[in-house]
Amino acid sequence: MSMTRKLLAGAAAAAMMANAGAASAEMIGEGLTMYMQMGGNPGDGATLARQTGAAQAAEAFGVDLKEQFSAWAPETMINQFKEAVAAKPDCIEIMGHPGGTAFHDLVKDAVDQGIVVTVGNSPMTELQAEFGPMGMGYAGVDLYAGGSLTANAMLSHGLKAGDEAMVYGVFSQAERGQSEKGLADTLEKAGLKVDRLEITQEANSDASLAVPVLAAYIQAHPDLKAIGTQHGGITSVLAEVLKKAGKEPGDIIVGGIDLAPATIDGLESGYVSATLDQLLYLQGFMPVVQCVMSKKYKMPGLSLNTGAGTVTPDTIGGLVDLIDEGIR
Repeated sequence: MSMTRKLLAGAAAAAMMANAGAASAEMIGEGLTMYMQMGGNPGDGATLARQTGAAQAAEAFGVDLKEQFSAWAPETMINQFKEAVAAKPDCIEIMGHPGGTAFHDLVKDAVDQGIVVTVGNSPMTELQAEFGPMGMGYAGVDLYAGGSLTANAMLSHGLKAGDEAMVYGVFSQAERGQSEKGLADTLEKAGLKVDRLEITQEANSDASLAVPVLAAYIQAHPDLKAIGTQHGGITSVLAEVLKKAGKEPGDIIVGGIDLAPATIDGLESGYVSATLDQLLYLQGFMPVVQCVMSKKYKMPGLSLNTGAGTVTPDTIGGLVDLIDEGIR
């Protein structure tokens, strides 16, 4: 072989290797666009870790991520889905708070257009069964079981049959209300007398509006021994509520959800007895994974129960740094 042919062959081999390297370096989600419902408001304690997980997954896979925030308003979630479909992305993640009936026809239209639709935070079981083969999965808590887990953590603090308890939640919201139902049912099965109080949409979107309502409730129920909720924003104001009502840590057993900064303070001070850890980071990360797997590799919907357990005043210390980073 002549020197010229050797040089040409070497150059061709180098080019092939360079092209192979470039191909292997391409991220598998490159070119995909995904709209994702985050739930609350940007950066709040019940939303930040979900944002972090979604952003890091999108960066890792090369997905163009479009965040949507609804302040937990079901009607806003429906409107945001319509806006997302109109943009014709590859994937959309929705939350189940409006319910499967409200979403069904809209989801079917999106899937018929080739858009992968998946679910996070609050399930829509019937839709997941129908559209699962097309990529509709779920990343979130088994809601009833999560509420029950929170109740059992509250019971371990000495509550007994005959004690008065109040569960504050969105009982009326389709499957989303299963969280509070699981909590209330479990307390009732232990013999507690449970009052179920509905959170208004105003307080659902702005938990500070619940402070005077709850403080007044406590004042009107002097024998109250426990308050439970599965709303992250409400959990974060409960220590403030108890202080306004003149209560000391432990006077009322409090069970909640999520790890907002004020909830951490409540755990550290003893005002919050236990809070469900639903691993919000994974609720952000895994829907992006679902998008890529279904759009690129035709994989069906995957289901992940992120109800990891409860955090108590004894276990919060080791998590604070990760919470501050927006991961836990």
